[in-house]
Amino acid sequence: MIAMQYSFTLPADYDMSIIDRRIAEKGPLLDNLPGLKFKAYLTARKGSRSTENLYAPFYVWDNESGMMDFICGDGFANLTQSFGWPAVRTWFVWEAQIARNVREAVAATRQLRETPAYAPLADLRRRESADVFEDVEQNGALASISAFEPTTWTRVRFQLWGERNSARPGETFDVGHVSFPEGAQSD
Repeated sequence: MIAMQYSFTLPADYDMSIIDRRIAEKGPLLDNLPGLKFKAYLTARKGSRSTENLYAPFYVWDNESGMMDFICGDGFANLTQSFGWPAVRTWFVWEAQIARNVREAVAATRQLRETPAYAPLADLRRRESADVFEDVEQNGALASISAFEPTTWTRVRFQLWGERNSARPGETFDVGHVSFPEGAQSD
């Protein structure tokens, strides 16, 4: 699996209800996109837990062909024509736990972490995979993903939640929609 995220920083006075309407209209169109494990449509508003207005969707793909079909497709081309050409970050998924009720998510958190040079990667992967399982099974997350990117040696921990809680670590986002294919199996 591959995790992917891009972000658009919008002007401070941007009417974010435009993004909310776009998510409501276009979000369900990807509900059964081939190769998509899930997509969380994320926003952040300046002044409420964020210093900027953002649209920053987060994806988990079953494999690279689904991701490439999307990036090379008309929907992404139209998005870039409206909002600009984003940097698309990708990570190889170490572990993904997704609850069946993931569509009920209203909030998300993302933590980016640097991997120290010469870190014992196998041990790190085992610990983070165990933490992801615990996030869903014991801590109430509706999804938890741990992923790794070896070019810049960064890791991401991404979680979806059924309620907002400003005490959670990391960047926080509002969730406007979760595309999760019907019949998809949770991990």
